[in-house]
Amino acid sequence: MSIGLIIVILIFLLFLALLGIKIIRPYQLACVERLGKFQRTVQPGLNFIVPFLDRLIKVDLREQVVDVPPQEVITKDNATVTVDAVIYFEVTDPVKVLYNVAQFQLATIKLAQTNLRNVIGDLSLDECLTSRERINTKLRDVLDEATDKWGAKVTRVELQRIDPPSDVTEAMHRQMKAERVRRAVVLEAEGIKQARILKADGEKQARILQAEGQAVAIRKVADADKFKLLTIAEGEGQAIERVYGAIHKGDPTKDLITIKYLETLAKMAEGKATKMFVPYEASGVLSSLGMIADLLKREKDRPGETEDQK
Repeated sequence: MSIGLIIVILIFLLFLALLGIKIIRPYQLACVERLGKFQRTVQPGLNFIVPFLDRLIKVDLREQVVDVPPQEVITKDNATVTVDAVIYFEVTDPVKVLYNVAQFQLATIKLAQTNLRNVIGDLSLDECLTSRERINTKLRDVLDEATDKWGAKVTRVELQRIDPPSDVTEAMHRQMKAERVRRAVVLEAEGIKQARILKADGEKQARILQAEGQAVAIRKVADADKFKLLTIAEGEGQAIERVYGAIHKGDPTKDLITIKYLETLAKMAEGKATKMFVPYEASGVLSSLGMIADLLKREKDRPGETEDQK
């Protein structure tokens, strides 16, 4: 055997060895088919297969996303909405993904579209717009159950948008505007009400405090007047006691008492009273006073006498 032939054989063997060396990345698993029949799965790392007899099929185990094309769906109250969703899944069994379903992603998209119609068809338009989390959870459960036999797990389903028709959108905008106007009117009315209540309460408290102040002032003025009258009465009483005490101590005559009584009557006559009541005990004094008054009148009525002579 010539050296050239040996070199050719070595090169061919090296080429076969290179064809048989396969490297699997950490996020992959691979299935090996020999002559069209599944033989085994290989793990990440360096692996060897028989060239021309074995076929290696790699499967990505990372979580992947599938975009569900927008579609029109009819709600329970016969409103047409356009729904766009995305699906997140990961492969759990590469053998099932390869051999239990053809075109796994396409099958998942069609399954999602069909179940999306069923889920949204059971809801009204308002429920569809306000219950995205409910729709996501229900659709994920349905898809996860269906794809379990395909060796995949649906981890999340997210609705990107739900677009109602233009006329419905316009009506919703008017409704939201009317609701905002109503809330503004209610809040303004509540503010006016609270302001009036607070103002009335403040006026009430002011009047109560003013009335209490006036009552205290009147009470203090009355106490002062009372104290003044009591002081004056006490002083007059003491003065009268002293005067009468001095009179009795000086042993006055009836004439002196009569003159003092006349002075008292003169002071009493200066008032506005038209009647005077005289005690019975003073009748004798009054008779004497009457006699004195007659004498004075007679002396005044004598003719021929001047004031100087008198």
